[in-house]
Amino acid sequence: MLSRVFGFGRRSFESLSEPEILALAISSEEDDGRIYRAYADGLSETFPQSAKLFEAMAEEEDGHRDSLIELFRKRFGERIPLVRREHVRGYFERKPDWLVRPLGIEAVRRQAEAMERQAYLFYVEAAKRTTDASTRKLLDDLAAAEQGHESSAHALEQKHVPGEVKVEEATAEQRQFILTYVQPGLAGLMDGSVSTLAPIFAAAFATHDTWQTLLVGLAASIGAGISMGFTEVASDDGKLSGRGSPIKRGLTVGIMTTLGGLGHALPYLIPHFWTATAVAAVVVFFELWAIAFVQNRYMQTPFLRAAFQVVLGGALVFAAGVLIGNA
Repeated sequence: MLSRVFGFGRRSFESLSEPEILALAISSEEDDGRIYRAYADGLSETFPQSAKLFEAMAEEEDGHRDSLIELFRKRFGERIPLVRREHVRGYFERKPDWLVRPLGIEAVRRQAEAMERQAYLFYVEAAKRTTDASTRKLLDDLAAAEQGHESSAHALEQKHVPGEVKVEEATAEQRQFILTYVQPGLAGLMDGSVSTLAPIFAAAFATHDTWQTLLVGLAASIGAGISMGFTEVASDDGKLSGRGSPIKRGLTVGIMTTLGGLGHALPYLIPHFWTATAVAAVVVFFELWAIAFVQNRYMQTPFLRAAFQVVLGGALVFAAGVLIGNA
């Protein structure tokens, strides 16, 4: 593990022979082609036009790889050394596709551009550091090829992903983000913030014991989070509704429900009852206004209406808790 982090056991670029440099370029082209196809597979269902873009870029990488292999055969024969980017100290690395795809279509496009730019810059800098004429020419040729890749990527994007398609894909991505994360998160925050008000403040005013109130708050918040999370997962697999992964939605709603309740339960870590209650009331105020803001920002609910609904509902539940606690 440490050897991979600090580069122990890796060779320096300067120690590579010309056949090894060419072998490194071949393996890099193969890896990039696989990454682009993985992007295409991950985007094909939701963003078919962008998937075509990455399929075309993968074919470009295949063509460059074939040209490099043919050059290697002419100069060095049939046996290509096994040299990969992880074997060379300081060589650029690629992010696995599973680290990039969830970031969205624009992030994937930017990563593809960065891949081509990194390869180009690497070959340019490598050419400056070598004194061998034939090796320098080889590196310059590779740099020119990578620069051509980047230009081809821009041309392919204009072909497969024109402006109106980009707008449509951005809209679809925003809608998917709202369905998978915002709506479940908002539902969880509302449930956690509002539904736990009554039991927490009822326990507070019934006992005037901050520790017992904290325990009630923890139980109510965590229990509600678990319940809401499992309910979300079991209620909809996302295939027909298009709401996305049930696991992602379940985790989102469960975490936000728990946080919504903990917000006004944790102030009861303060041992003084009235101080803790005052802090909890302030937290509730900000929680309710945060819910109204999210409704207005992502759900296009008029802010005053959202504020009236949330604040009024929260105030009624808060009052119910206080009245029951003082009964």
